[in-house]
This record gives sequence, C-alpha cells and structure tokens, in this order.
Amino acid sequence: MRKLGAMLLVAALALTACGGGEKPAPTDGPSGSAAAAEEGAAPQGADGAAALGAAPAASKTGAAAQTQTFAFGNPGGKAAVPAEAKAESTGSPTTVVGDGSAASCTSEKFVAAVSTGGVITFNCGPDQVTIVVKQTAKVRNRSAKVVIDGGGKVTLSGEGKRRILYQNTCDKALEWTTDHCQDQATPALTVQNIVFADGNSTGDKTEGGGGGAIFVRGGRLKVVNAKFVRNRCDDTGPDLGGAAIRALSQYHNQPVYIVGSTFGGASGQGGVCSNGGALSSIQVSWTVLNSLFSYNSAIGKGANPARGGTPGGGSGGAIYCDGDNFVVKLAGTLIEQNKANEGGGAVFFVSNDRTGTMSIDSSTLRKNPSAGFETDGFPGIFFLGARPPSVSGSTLTK
Repeated sequence: MRKLGAMLLVAALALTACGGGEKPAPTDGPSGSAAAAEEGAAPQGADGAAALGAAPAASKTGAAAQTQTFAFGNPGGKAAVPAEAKAESTGSPTTVVGDGSAASCTSEKFVAAVSTGGVITFNCGPDQVTIVVKQTAKVRNRSAKVVIDGGGKVTLSGEGKRRILYQNTCDKALEWTTDHCQDQATPALTVQNIVFADGNSTGDKTEGGGGGAIFVRGGRLKVVNAKFVRNRCDDTGPDLGGAAIRALSQYHNQPVYIVGSTFGGASGQGGVCSNGGALSSIQVSWTVLNSLFSYNSAIGKGANPARGGTPGGGSGGAIYCDGDNFVVKLAGTLIEQNKANEGGGAVFFVSNDRTGTMSIDSSTLRKNPSAGFETDGFPGIFFLGARPPSVSGSTLTK
C-alpha cells in the first residue's frame, strides 16, 4: 500500500500558493438531478423498501402503461462518450437468468452465470426485481469477457452482509492464467443497466480490503448506466476504501470507465467506508462521464499514514485515488453532498511520485466538506500531482 508519510498535512499547506492560479470557469451546472432530493426519508416502493432509483414516468399505449426502467447518472451531463466506454451489445447472450418470472431469477442462477462468463441478461418478468445474492458472484479468470446487463429492471442486493461481485486475476482459486496476473487484458468486465444495493465487504481484507459492491483486480472494468446505493466497507484503515467499487491493477493502466451512473443519489442512499465512499483505487486511472455522486462518506479517522493513536482513513468522500502515474478525468459529472472526516470531501488524489494528473470538464462540485484538509482553491479536493487539476467549464464551490 502507498503511504504519504508525514508530508501529508505539510503538502496541503504547500499547495496553497499553486491552488490559487486557474479559477474555475462559471457554469449554470446541472441542477435537476436526483442528488437535489430533499433531506429525509427516501421514497418508498410498494413493498415498503426504499426506492432504489428515480424511474422515468411510464409511457402509455391506450390504457396500458409500459414497465418502468431505471434511469441514472447526471441528467445535465453532456460529455461525449467514446466508443469503448459505451454499453456492450447483448443481442446474443451466453446466459439468460430466469424464465420469465421474478421467482425464477435466483441467486444461484446469477452466481453460476457469472462463473460461466460471457454476456448475461435477465428474464425476470415485466416488473422491477431484486435478486438477493446469497454468495459473492466470482468471475473466472479464463473468461475473456463478462457483461452483466440488468435491462434497467434488476437490482442485485448483498443484504448488507456480503460483497456482490468479485474479479481478481491474481486469485489462484479462480485460476492463475498468466505469469503476469497484475497486468493482463482479460477478463473484461462490464456492468450496465443495473443496481447494486447493500453490498458489504466489511472484514474481508483480501488485497487490502474494500469494494463493498464490486472488487476488481486485473483485466478491465466498465460501468454504464448503473446505480450503487447503501454499500459499505470497513470503517477504518488508512488505505482501504470503495464502498461501491475498489479497483486495482487495470491492464496497462487503461482507465476504468464510469458512464451515466449514480452513486448514492439521495440522503441515506450513499456509500460508507473508511476512504472513498463511492470509488477507491491504487495505481488506477478513471474516466467518469455524465455521472452523479452524492451523500457518500469517508468515515475513517487519522488519514494516511495513520496519525498516532488513530486507525487511519477518512479521505475521499466520493472518490479516493492513490498511486504514482495515473489519470483522473471528470466530465459532465455532478459531485455534491459528500463528506470526508479528513481530506477531500469530494476527491482525494495523491500521486506519490507527482506524475499523476486530474482534469475537470463541464462538471459541478459543491457542498463536499473536508473536515480535515483540502487544497486551497479547489473546494472539496485534496490533490498532490504533477500540477494543479485543470478545470474547464466547471463550478467548484463549498
């Protein structure tokens, strides 16, 4: 694990001078998203459970209303999405989970489908359905490609008891397929049109822990039109994080794409972890497009390395990134109402060798308190890298 040494707080002060250079350009900013939901109880579904996402109003043909499907991300985001970051085709699925009824969509069938690999879709009937995952679904390392597409109607739940999805090219129990497991192109994992709810990796310290809903080491990861709610990982630890996603060792340091997705979205729906209430990584690049992060929390105490007498952690309310030469790009993205007990209420970014870079384009970061420290001129961000983050057409406010 990377350590910042005793220079952490000193560096925060040292960056005060350079943080006052480029001022964020004003923008109207997206304002009509789910993140603007009022504080208080989340909307209730028919079964009394909190609603997992704001579905668009059902269109009607005659008197019959079509089934609602999930719609996520930042509705004000207009960033261009490159071809490789778009949703994968599901026209010829390898496995269809379910035979047309909600009862047929079981945990056992989903876990088996992930083990088989390929393109996975669901046939669970006309209504939205929650599949309670009774054991963590694990990607086998011989799978070249794994696509999990919920069709806008499927929620995968960890019951608040377990991680939902796991990929690790260096886990010999899943077969070690190369002699360079930390840098291999496959499996290429995509999750799209789906909700991950109530994942919990607390107590699982494999590869350093974290990743309450999804843990990925090796291969590639892409997330398109997905939502993550109420996920969590360990409450303490100086370099442990990612209540929703923990990513390590992506092939050739190519980026994890997060596209049109929501992390939290309303009060009480965000992720909670020591660091990175939504995302966490070491030596991983991220490209985040047209997405929403709100109400996520980094609740550890003591930063990294842990101050004397503390367990460490508490940085990156939404996003926690550590390592050497990596890149974080935020475009068309809204980050608000996240918080950190230490540094970076929105984003914590530390490039130990000062080669990493960060850009913020056509995005809004607001109301992301850092209780401990942040970089002057960049509200909600603590940054150590090659140069101050580049900001274009964006608004950063307290």
